[in-house]
Amino acid sequence: MKIAFTHNIQLTVSEDEAEFDRPETVAAITQGLRNLGHIVEPIDVAGPASRVVARLEALNPELVFNTAEGSKGRFREAFYPALFDRLGLPFTGSDAYVCALTLDKNLTKMVLASQGIPTPKWIFVNDRSAISLKKIQGLRFPLMVKPNFEGSSMGITIDSVVETPEQLLARAEYLLSRYPAGILIEEFITGRDLVVPFIEKASPETGGALEPAVYDYEEKYAAKRKYLFYDFEMKSVGFNHVHVKVPADITPEQREKVLELSRKIFKTLDIRDLGRIDFRLSEDGEIYFIEINALPSLEAGASIYKSGALVGLDTMEKVLEAIITSAAERYGLYIPSVKPSRKKTRIRVGLIYNLKHQETTPKRTADAEAEFDKPETIAAIRRALESYGHEVVKLEATPELSSILPNYGIDVVFNIAKGFRGRTRESQVPALLELLGIPYTGSDPTTLSIALDKGLAKRLVAEAGLRTPPFVLMVSGKERLPKNLYFPVIVKPVAEGSSKGIVETSVVETEEELRRLVAEISGKYRQAVIAESFLPGREFTVGLLGEKRPKVLPIMEVLFENHSQRYPIYSFDNRFVEDHIRYEVPARIEPSLRAELEKQARSVFAILGCRDIARIDFRLDKNGHINFMECNPLPSLVPGYSDFCLIAEAAGMNYRTLIGEILDPALRRLREKNKEKLLAGAL
Repeated sequence: MKIAFTHNIQLTVSEDEAEFDRPETVAAITQGLRNLGHIVEPIDVAGPASRVVARLEALNPELVFNTAEGSKGRFREAFYPALFDRLGLPFTGSDAYVCALTLDKNLTKMVLASQGIPTPKWIFVNDRSAISLKKIQGLRFPLMVKPNFEGSSMGITIDSVVETPEQLLARAEYLLSRYPAGILIEEFITGRDLVVPFIEKASPETGGALEPAVYDYEEKYAAKRKYLFYDFEMKSVGFNHVHVKVPADITPEQREKVLELSRKIFKTLDIRDLGRIDFRLSEDGEIYFIEINALPSLEAGASIYKSGALVGLDTMEKVLEAIITSAAERYGLYIPSVKPSRKKTRIRVGLIYNLKHQETTPKRTADAEAEFDKPETIAAIRRALESYGHEVVKLEATPELSSILPNYGIDVVFNIAKGFRGRTRESQVPALLELLGIPYTGSDPTTLSIALDKGLAKRLVAEAGLRTPPFVLMVSGKERLPKNLYFPVIVKPVAEGSSKGIVETSVVETEEELRRLVAEISGKYRQAVIAESFLPGREFTVGLLGEKRPKVLPIMEVLFENHSQRYPIYSFDNRFVEDHIRYEVPARIEPSLRAELEKQARSVFAILGCRDIARIDFRLDKNGHINFMECNPLPSLVPGYSDFCLIAEAAGMNYRTLIGEILDPALRRLREKNKEKLLAGAL
């Protein structure tokens, strides 16, 4: 079965990503599904929904295995199930309504309390003014104060249990400032956490409710706490001090009672395929419902595996198989025991490139092929494309391409070609593909031409209101300098990439040096030269994937380690000296700077009309203001080396996934083209 595995990948240990899956969990689930014989494509849902839709439409899976928690809002867990429903895709887990209901602790408790399920007394508050002594008179201290619409212990700390009205008001005010959608104030049950996992098809005699589990805290860790409960610190940092114990050391009567309550809860809320209920077992043996998770953790060591092992699901694969079987039966899907023999129509992908015929090093003065790709890079892209089941045809971008391309029956092109010559060279292959009506990856000819011309790109970006250093275009070196241009000034060819034409002496301090260097550079590269005021601040590069609403990948900072260099720049020679340049991704920057860089990167992407992929460079001036430097809509894709590949790795993408993400929008455009042809033929 072809399965899309949708998930949020956790890149940082922070509350913002607390509900997301760790990279090792994503890898384990992916491998587990593949071990069952399925064709599995992991899809990180970060970024705009349009990108996820494009990937799903390109893959056209038979089933979506979903662990995606979403990222924003009270209905975030419901978003992707609703999207799958809209796309007509079968998926694992509960539907959008149930996911929205169970994320709302207050509403869930109201529903279950009406059915006689015991739960601690509580009140819901979404306004500080609503907290009054009169309102909490019916509640017994100590009280637990926590966000109403969060999971994974977010917002729950050692300070979440309060003992006085003064502590309550302080804690409530703090939490409302962070979680304005609302908080829950409930009586804290002194006792133990009790967990009941759920796999719908695993244990028919218990209605899918599995053996109860308890959290066993290491004595040294527990001794530091007055009240023992599973908070965010334990989940994210101290998880090695907390162990899941199955079966729970509770009495037979307590076990039967908690299973009976669990069956009723799962049925009342219509939980499907998998889930988990959290209870508290009081010191006097009473059981109280706390909350339910319709998207429980599937990381190694989770209670769902340990409890599942007691009903014969003693491996991750068996647990995953039970979840898939449950969903498949619900949708009437057939799960073949072997791969089907019917042949599938393969998409023929043309991989168009410029081949590097000689090694580029600092010792070689000729840098004509600096932007071209080595055979190893072309082979890596080909392997990635073939891994998706596509037929790949390699085509070198030579002047003969226009005459031979129509003969290959290409469906779609993965384009990395830099072109032949001139300042419009990067647009030459896309323009040919437009002429032949072949969909392709990347930006269109207009965007590629504009972005390659640094001066034109800067004018457009500046016209839209973004900062860029003062600059002037020069050819002879005799041109008049604008009044706002200040020294030092960096000089570089206006239409080159890969740092071509940028050397240690490219930063000049006087007008005489500037004019001399302009004449030299323009003569060598036979094009205009851009001279711009040198900015002394930090340098960042931002990678984006997608179409109209692109996903911004982790920001990279370029760190200059050669302290003997007076003006740190990313020169052609520096690319080959390991101890001169260092890359830090994700960059260690304050949230406000990160947000502004992401915002400006999206703006530049839209202003220049980029599509599918782009890398945008920024630099800070002496006042810390962000300045646009240049945009590369056709970035290098050397595995493990190129900036964009390193950025993608920091986002949790392996090389195959990155290539798939770039290709997916082009496959969507291919489908649109084919639909138009069918409609035209029907008229």
